[in-house]
Formats: sequence, structure tokens, C-alpha cells
Amino acid sequence: MAFKLDNNSPSSVPRALAEINVTPFVDVMLVLLIVFMISAPLMQQGLQVELPQANAGAIDETPEQVTIIVKKPNKVFLNGQVIPQGSLGEKLLAIASAKPNVQLFVQADKDIPYGFIAQVIAEAKKAKIEKVGLVTQPADPNFKL
Repeated sequence: MAFKLDNNSPSSVPRALAEINVTPFVDVMLVLLIVFMISAPLMQQGLQVELPQANAGAIDETPEQVTIIVKKPNKVFLNGQVIPQGSLGEKLLAIASAKPNVQLFVQADKDIPYGFIAQVIAEAKKAKIEKVGLVTQPADPNFKL
């Protein structure tokens, strides 16, 4: 509790100050803000894939999309879960039957052989998934073929 002395009165009796000091509250809030700003990027989960670069436009994200991630040595992840070898086709077929207009995005490490990526896309086509896209990073705008 804070007290205030009245210098104009002869008895100068201390009176209680009825103001709330908000400085400690603001300090705590700023510290919490900094903690959340630092920790928020660390809370993102996912798999790190070194994407190839290409000059293509951005894609529209829709709720009916499936992501396949291909990492070295030819490991396949479907929406973040490891897919055992040989079962990708049946998983994609089940997804395509549940969601007929599903979009499939393939994120592949740039060092994965082209033939393996072609096999993944072929499995999607067998499952009747027509909208298949490859995810890349933006390339240097000065790069010309």
C-alpha cells in the first residue's frame, strides 16, 4: 500500500494512495509476449525436406488436400505418418473413395530419384486422384532454361 504526505497541511498525516501501479503488470505481460514470440516457431511440427526450386505460381490451399512427403532413403509419409512399403496405393484409394475431389501434393527431397517420384504419382493416378501437384521452393527469378 502506498502513502502520500500532504505537504500543505500542518499535521501532515499520511493518507492512503488509491491508485493502482500497473507497471509490474505491464512488465510481466511484455515478458510473456516475448516468451510466446520465441516459442511459437519452435512448436511447429513437421518433417524437414529439402525441396527443389522452380518458377511456378503459388497454389491455393483447400481443406480437401493430402500431402505425400518423400524422404531419403525412399521413405514415404502420408499426411505426416510413415507408410509401409507397398501400401501407398491402397491408402490413396481409400482417401480417393472418401473424398472424390481430393488434391494430392507431393513434397520430395531434391535428391530422390525421378523414377521413384514417378512411381508415387502413378500410384495416385491408379487411385483415381486426378489433381496431383509437386511442391517446390521459389527459384531465383533470374534463372532461365
